[in-house]
Amino acid sequence: MSIQFKKETFRNDYTFKNSQWAIDRFPFPFHEDSYMYSVNMEQHQGGPAGSVFEKRFDVDEHYLAEMEDRALVLAEDPLRCQSLPHMTLAGWDLLELIMVSKSEDYPDLFQLHREGNNWRWINKPMKIDDQFVFMDETTLPYGPMEYITRQTQGDFAVLDQRDDNLWMDAGMVTTQADWSLDFDIGMNFFEWHAPVPKAHEMGIFVRALKFLLNIQQGSPARRLNWTMTVNPLLDTSPENYHKWGVEKSTLTVENVGEKQHLRVELQTFFRLPRSNALVFPIRCYLIRLEELVTVPKWGRRLHRIIRDLPEELATYKGFISNRPMIQEYLSGFDDGQPTSDGIWPD
Repeated sequence: MSIQFKKETFRNDYTFKNSQWAIDRFPFPFHEDSYMYSVNMEQHQGGPAGSVFEKRFDVDEHYLAEMEDRALVLAEDPLRCQSLPHMTLAGWDLLELIMVSKSEDYPDLFQLHREGNNWRWINKPMKIDDQFVFMDETTLPYGPMEYITRQTQGDFAVLDQRDDNLWMDAGMVTTQADWSLDFDIGMNFFEWHAPVPKAHEMGIFVRALKFLLNIQQGSPARRLNWTMTVNPLLDTSPENYHKWGVEKSTLTVENVGEKQHLRVELQTFFRLPRSNALVFPIRCYLIRLEELVTVPKWGRRLHRIIRDLPEELATYKGFISNRPMIQEYLSGFDDGQPTSDGIWPD
């Protein structure tokens, strides 16, 4: 099918919503009725046709609106995109990965023409047609990482690998779930994950780092992560907490189905060829509860997850104050029937 791009907003009047197509392919993150941290990595070599896993970089109906929101965030705060000097080569690696992937996976939307180092990139949805010299920064309007991530949904952490660790030394981060690139830039894997409760004593991050250090070129991996957000906000950064934090207090019994959103991150991991860096795309998907419960299995399962989640995890996920209200709403969609294994609708 051809993608119908929507004109919508993720701030102010919040006109974002999902079409039935977007609901059907939403990456629901719970494969069973209980949740606790796990590494839960799998190979990112496609997936069910039409799903968000099918292509290397998913493009959907929210593409243009998300790119407009990114441009607004960067205009307000340029530090949401940073790259330490030694990461320029990794930026070119990332530009090539995304351009090749999109031109091969969505040839009706993106085209890449290459004659040696003379490249032409055509992005039809954004009306971009640029010619540049690969590896020559002076021929692009931005650095290579910023140039291509201004045209790609999701955040990007570009990780340098050294000393048996990963270091967050570059990134484009405008749709994050309450963490700051400006704070984390230059930190290693354990330092930037320090705020996460329980996972450290469970050994989750030691196992995760071991897995990530061994990702090979051509064998990307993926996992799902989740949190909760009141209103369809993409930019829930610490820098702007004074703007979005107060919105949690606007939730009521009457509007919880409309305003409360499940926020899911499709996290993928690609080894880059020249720099040996690891790129960590973090694609954010939002769905309001009243959309989610139209899939009976998801309504039942999310009620049980929210009901049984340990208090410290509910706090970390950002909804402890509104948990009773969310739980009560979802209980109306849980008839007590068993649910099938896996994340997909029955």
